[in-house]
Amino acid sequence: MTGTITHHLSLDLETYSSEDIGKSGLYRYAQSPDFAILLLAWSLDDRPVEVIDLTTTPRLPTYLTALLQDPCTLKHAYNAAFEWYCLGRYFGLDEMQLAAWLPQWRCTMLHGMYCGYPAGLAATGRALGLPEDKQKLATGKALIKYFCRPCPPTKTNGGRTRNLPQHAPEKWELFVEYNRQDVVTEMEIERRLRHYPVPEAVQAQWETDQKINLRGVGVDRALVDGARVLDAAQKERYREEARTLTGLDNPNSRAQLLAWVQGRGVDTDNIRANTVKDLLAEPSKLPGDTARVLELRQELSKTSTAKYETLDNVVCGDGRVRGLLQFYGAGRTGRWAGRLVQPQNLPRTYIKPELLPLARTLVQTQNEAALEAVFGSTADTLSQLIRTAFVPRAGNVFVDADFSAVEARVIAWLAGEEWVLEVFRTHGKIYEATASQMFGIPLEKIKKGNPEYSYRQRGKVATLALGYGGSVGAMRQMDTGKALIDLPDEDIMDMVDRWRKANPAIVQFWYSVSAAAFEALDTGRTIPLRGGSLAFARECDPANDLDFLTIRLPSGRKLYYVKPHRTKDRWGRPAVGYWGMNQTTRKWTEMETYGGRLAENITQAVARDLLAEGIEQLEAAGYPVVFHIHDEVVVDTPDRDALPEVAHILAQTPEWAAGLPLNAEGWTGDYFRKD
Repeated sequence: MTGTITHHLSLDLETYSSEDIGKSGLYRYAQSPDFAILLLAWSLDDRPVEVIDLTTTPRLPTYLTALLQDPCTLKHAYNAAFEWYCLGRYFGLDEMQLAAWLPQWRCTMLHGMYCGYPAGLAATGRALGLPEDKQKLATGKALIKYFCRPCPPTKTNGGRTRNLPQHAPEKWELFVEYNRQDVVTEMEIERRLRHYPVPEAVQAQWETDQKINLRGVGVDRALVDGARVLDAAQKERYREEARTLTGLDNPNSRAQLLAWVQGRGVDTDNIRANTVKDLLAEPSKLPGDTARVLELRQELSKTSTAKYETLDNVVCGDGRVRGLLQFYGAGRTGRWAGRLVQPQNLPRTYIKPELLPLARTLVQTQNEAALEAVFGSTADTLSQLIRTAFVPRAGNVFVDADFSAVEARVIAWLAGEEWVLEVFRTHGKIYEATASQMFGIPLEKIKKGNPEYSYRQRGKVATLALGYGGSVGAMRQMDTGKALIDLPDEDIMDMVDRWRKANPAIVQFWYSVSAAAFEALDTGRTIPLRGGSLAFARECDPANDLDFLTIRLPSGRKLYYVKPHRTKDRWGRPAVGYWGMNQTTRKWTEMETYGGRLAENITQAVARDLLAEGIEQLEAAGYPVVFHIHDEVVVDTPDRDALPEVAHILAQTPEWAAGLPLNAEGWTGDYFRKD
């Protein structure tokens, strides 16, 4: 943003739409014909909060409209993307105008997440120790449900489908105060964190992210509609077969089906997915039709095809789905998280590329007989085709570019593991080279057709599993191809030892970051590593009860660990404790970390920064990114020959990463797929 900032405007909206924002996402929610802004709470330059009731006032006051449109007035909001887009709809802004308005916005949620706090206004407030009235929080949720969503028509409410202020004036007064208090909380969060600002580069990346989410990506409606019809028809047949075999009214009921299975003499206390899978491993031991019933249970429980329903729920009127990515969604690294359809968690496609057009056509035309004849299971085929539901604009193609082995490159660069860097500067065969280093086999012998080629898989598993201090468990978890399944633990441990001996600089990096973290924690000094391109520090603001362990990355961005302290891990060894969001329990709780985990956080954070830089460069070069997954970007362009340039731009090494060899490869196509 250019120009002198003269004012700060903090605001919060309460809105109505017949669309369920949790299912449809922000963009379809706000594009609903009945979308309306109900309340706007605001404060200029930390003055007392005022609330404008737009159910009684036809338009915003002129002075407030002027502030909202003033480029020298920064607009602050918690999850500012919501206020930005909803007010943009209110003012009738088109996509270009919305994008031009973005530099005037600052997101308090991003500020909190950048500093290591969880998403969600209430969650951030709790983590910061702000006073919370739980009853008030519960009341607020009830008021949102009452005024912001449709209501079922009943005799009691006169058959209405929406609650208006006049239907409950007392509740409306409470709602106005709830809206006012949200701005008070948002301003307090900003005040507490003011000494730890979001860097300008990260702010610019947030703006680019909003533009990408606003741009959206096309959806093949014929494929989605066909898949939904085929899936519904098949599941109804499965349910009818299950009813016939069991005599149950509802074979989908866990309780009913468990009782039926137990009544057949099967020794099990549940029918969870893993239990059913184990039981079906030896179907001959199951009595009568039990195996078939459990197979039907598996099919009916599949969730992969549910993504077609999600796509139908979120696609906007122009056939595009928006809001697929959450900026800074991963707390420890700042990586993106998937939303709505969860593009980062799509089923893999195993259908041969040359057969994909046929499979898609059969689904689009709802030709189930031909689909099963050619591809077998309808459910499995539909699952594999979900990726291909994303399509470019008419006349365009997708150009997909993916960093090659980016984490293996980054950890070697950070640690100074020169032989690995030399592999990436030359032939790039890191799995073969790793196996060669581990087992003393000449590299040229590890090629297809030679018996030594089997060692490549061991090198691959070791490369993917061991970079962050992993051991036997990590190896087994990463062995998705089951190449090591018959090896005893002692043989796997031997491989771990071999890898560590072959990568002494990476192993030393784990110890170096651990020692730097403890030294920064204990002394309060800034501890540089790698000539100062990495730096550990303890940063405190006692007046606001803030205490962080920070790691400054080569890009200049920092990682934050809240309330750091010494602790011990489950084996009684020294560890760095901090407070964070437990990804399993979804609770803000005390956690611990160690050298290998810190190395992982740093490596993945650097990889994230490389992706962010690549996206910025692609956008600047006129290649519009429509979404990205992990280390992969998807561009929607009319240029069918753009792949070499797109890959070249993505693989450019930023100045702050001098000496890091990058490479990107990809494909061009008429729909999204896995290369």
